[in-house]
Amino acid sequence: MTHWTEMKKDELERQFSPSRWSHRRWSPSRWSPRMSADDVIKAHVKALKEGTERARGLAQTLLNVPYGEGDGEKLDVYIPSTNSLDVHLVVYLHGGYWQFLSKEESGFMAVPLIDKGVVVVAVGYDIAPKGNMDLMVSQVRRSVVSVVQQYSHISGLYLCGHSAGAHLAAMVLSTDWSQYSITPQIKGAFLVSGIYDLLPILSTYVNEPLKMTEEVAVRNSPSQLVPQLKLSSSSCQIVVAVAENDSPEFRKQSEEYYKNLEASGLNVTLEDVATTDHFSIIEQLVDGEYHLTQLLLKMMEKS
Repeated sequence: MTHWTEMKKDELERQFSPSRWSHRRWSPSRWSPRMSADDVIKAHVKALKEGTERARGLAQTLLNVPYGEGDGEKLDVYIPSTNSLDVHLVVYLHGGYWQFLSKEESGFMAVPLIDKGVVVVAVGYDIAPKGNMDLMVSQVRRSVVSVVQQYSHISGLYLCGHSAGAHLAAMVLSTDWSQYSITPQIKGAFLVSGIYDLLPILSTYVNEPLKMTEEVAVRNSPSQLVPQLKLSSSSCQIVVAVAENDSPEFRKQSEEYYKNLEASGLNVTLEDVATTDHFSIIEQLVDGEYHLTQLLLKMMEKS
C-alpha cells in the first residue's frame, strides 16, 4: 500500500496545498511570519506579473502566436536583440494546479536571459475546467513541436516548468514523438516543485475541476512513463528542483521522481533549493544571480 493512501482526506489536502506551507519565509536572523494562504497566492501572482512586465519592457515580444487551432493555443515569445543566427530557447510552462494562471504572467524568467541572447517562450494552454488533463498534455507537446518548426535556428532547446507546469514539462519529455511530425531535441529541462504522480490528488479539491479518473491520472503521471522518457529524452540534462519549504509530500514527489530517473541511467540532478518555498523558488528566476538561473546559464554554456 502506498503511504499516502493511509492519509485522511484533510491531511492529503493540507499536503497538496502549497499556500498553507508558505506562511513563513526565511530572513537571515530568524524565521519571520509571512502571510495568510490567500495573501500568499496574491503576492505570487503580483510577483510574476511584475516580472513579466519588466521582461516585456526589455525584449522584443511576439504575443499570442498560435501553435494550434484552439483559442487557448497561443505562445508569447520574448526575443533578445542579437545578431546571432543560433540562439538558445527556453520554453516555460506555467503552474497554477492546471486551473489558474496563464501565459500572461509567465514571461518573468526572460528578464535575466534577454541580455544573454536567450529566447523565452511562455506557453498558453486550456486550464480546467475548459481543458482536461489529456488536452493540456497534448497542447504543451504540440506547442514544443510548433516552436521547433517556427524557430529553425535553435542551437539549444530547454524546458522549464513550475508545479503543474513541471508535471507538463515532464510529460513533454515522456512523449512518443513518432506520432508527431518532428522529434524535438531537448537539451535541458528544469522541473521545479512539480507533481509527478497524480494518483494522490484524485480525492482532493485539486481534482474537482479536473475530474480525472484513475485511468486518466495513471496515463498522465510522469512517474509511470520513465521508460518512455528514457527512449525520448536520453540525452536531456534534467534538473529536478524542490523548495526547502515545500510540503513533505511535494518534496517526496520530487525525490522519488529523481530516484526513478537516476535508476534508469538518465542525466539528472536533484536541487534542494535552500530558503525557498513553493512560490519563491520560481519567482526568483527573475534574478540573474539566483542559483537556478545560474545553473540554466551554465547548462547553456556547456551545450
